[in-house]
Amino acid sequence: MKLKYSARTKTGELQIGFVEAVTKEAAVNILNGHDLYVLSMESMEAPIWYGKFLIFFNRVRRIDLMVFTRQLATMLESAVPLNDALKSLYRNTHNVVLREAIFEISTDIDSGLSLSQSLERHANIFSEFYINLIKSAEITGRIEEAMSFLADYLEKETILVSKVRNAMIYPIFVIVLFVLTAGVLMGLVFPQIEPIFRDANVSLPLITTIFLIIGNFLANWWFAIIFILLIFFILLFDYFQSDEGKVVYDQLLLSSPIIGHLFKQFYVARFADATSILIKGGIPIAQAIEISGHTTTSINYRDALHEVADKIRQGQLLSQSLEEYEFLFPSLVSQMVAVGESTGRLSEMFNRISQFYTREVDNLVNNLVELIQPSLMILIGGLVGLLFAAILLPIYNLVQVF
Repeated sequence: MKLKYSARTKTGELQIGFVEAVTKEAAVNILNGHDLYVLSMESMEAPIWYGKFLIFFNRVRRIDLMVFTRQLATMLESAVPLNDALKSLYRNTHNVVLREAIFEISTDIDSGLSLSQSLERHANIFSEFYINLIKSAEITGRIEEAMSFLADYLEKETILVSKVRNAMIYPIFVIVLFVLTAGVLMGLVFPQIEPIFRDANVSLPLITTIFLIIGNFLANWWFAIIFILLIFFILLFDYFQSDEGKVVYDQLLLSSPIIGHLFKQFYVARFADATSILIKGGIPIAQAIEISGHTTTSINYRDALHEVADKIRQGQLLSQSLEEYEFLFPSLVSQMVAVGESTGRLSEMFNRISQFYTREVDNLVNNLVELIQPSLMILIGGLVGLLFAAILLPIYNLVQVF
């Protein structure tokens, strides 16, 4: 099979390429024979259709990584040796994937690798932002401080992501529950009462006729509808996992009226917080901007920040580069960055940007929660009223006949 690998030479240079072998172990042996130290390796063969679902369930959650980072930071600040701290965390970690990764990291460090090199072998767990901050801390000898920064960052990120997710879960749950209830009523109840009105020659209101047509269709074709919807959602999920689908989904999300505004502020807050920490950790500005682009999980933001980093390398000011992407970065961001550039306090200014937009996200989420509940009550109350009217109106006409 064909495998894509990233490895380092004896001189520490990064090398990326492809190798063909029967197994991953055989590929590693081949590369080791060429004096290459393998950092990561992945198969280029198309995964089976359910592979992405397995990856989703077999993953390290953000909260697991946050707890691991906080515990490691606390141990290092207490002067516990790194390897002893990792062995202790290995015994107390419940997530199987993270537990195995901690064991391998500890083994790699015993073999003479640095912490950042060990983390690079688990790029599916530890982000580029995480690894680069540790790498810069190893140069300056401030690993404990870097771990504390990372723990604080992951805690703030977890809280922020949780607030956004919780604001969206409630309306989705209520709408799905109503759709299922309405489907059962129209598919089971309406077809049962139709013969009663037909035998009594009762004229049916338009709304009842519409619901009866929908109900009969659901009663006769429910299995086909479920099958088609299942296939549709599987294909939709698979499409949104492709490169093109990710761009389309991200564009739709950012262009939506209210949710788009929320996610823009959310992405700006994450970008600013990550950039502040990276600059404070000694990462060059262009590289910090590029790395922080991967923390947003947005294709549009990632690509834009890559272009911004290239423009910085060409000599353009960061504030001027951000001005060209006003759709993604409000003018306030570029203005505050310009102040940071002129005063030499760019890291502090990014921290203020992060704090400002984090508060904006909090306020918007709180407002959405307060508005969504009464709005859903009115909407669903109106739809429930239509359902009952479709049943009660013909019953009223039936009583008048008798």
